[in-house]
Amino acid sequence: MTVEIVRFAGLEPGPKLLVLGAVHGNETCGTEAIRTTIADCRDGRLAVQRGHVTFVPIANRKAYDQGTREGDRNLNRDLHEYIPPQCYEDRVANVLCPLLREHDVLLDIHSFSGTGEPFVFVGPSNNAGPIEPFRWAAEEGAFAACLGPSLLMHGFLAAHVRAQQGLAQRGLPGTSWAKGVGTTEYMRQSGGYGVTIECGQHRDSQAPHVARRAIDNAMAHLGLIDVPAPARSARRAIEVIDAVYALAADDRLERPFVSGDAVKHGDIIARRADGEILTAARDGFVIFPQAKPKPLVEFYYFGIASARFPQP
Repeated sequence: MTVEIVRFAGLEPGPKLLVLGAVHGNETCGTEAIRTTIADCRDGRLAVQRGHVTFVPIANRKAYDQGTREGDRNLNRDLHEYIPPQCYEDRVANVLCPLLREHDVLLDIHSFSGTGEPFVFVGPSNNAGPIEPFRWAAEEGAFAACLGPSLLMHGFLAAHVRAQQGLAQRGLPGTSWAKGVGTTEYMRQSGGYGVTIECGQHRDSQAPHVARRAIDNAMAHLGLIDVPAPARSARRAIEVIDAVYALAADDRLERPFVSGDAVKHGDIIARRADGEILTAARDGFVIFPQAKPKPLVEFYYFGIASARFPQP
């Protein structure tokens, strides 16, 4: 198997943008949008004038061909170079990591299994801390805010760290905080910035259009193409404060939540197989609920309203 990489370079200097599709093989909206963009560039309908844009239509070919999220493991967790590689995703990581380091900005295109509105995952505020030091928060926030969705989310890696610490306290395996490092986290570690756009449900016919709008807006915002800069689309934000892991296959949600559903303090969100009741610690939102969870994999995320990205 190979990883197809397509690049279009302008003749004037500018940023280097990387666009990834199908990091998870059953999330195909990015692949569709990237292929139409490549066709438009090749046929002259879209011209890169500055910098360059690199497209990876299918990052995870094995999972894509299988129609599954993963081939051997989740490519978007614990991302780094593997020497020696032990599985298919390790080998893909050894291609993606150098590619990420070559670029300034990343747009990673995803979708989700449940229903809910599209949104953009953003990184942390500027900081020099031990988990995810960062200095491009303003640039990343402005980039994310113009991609199309009205909702931004942040706090992903910090929530993962807290969840891994909770697993460790229970004496359970898989307690490295690096498990939360995916493409965008690796991009920030490498000195650039990047966002994940979640374009809606996997089979939503609008998801490829959401993805294509994001690609066009990304190139316009960065000045790679000669079109007016896109207007800000973001209107609200959620801070993810908890990543709740399933402990057993029989852990169950209290009701069929939709990603983004609001809950009140004390509302029951889920019940563990051993009878433990999981409630909302405060008013907030259930994100990415999994009706059929796997043990030691994310069950749901919990977020709260955020004022980090105020309207100008």
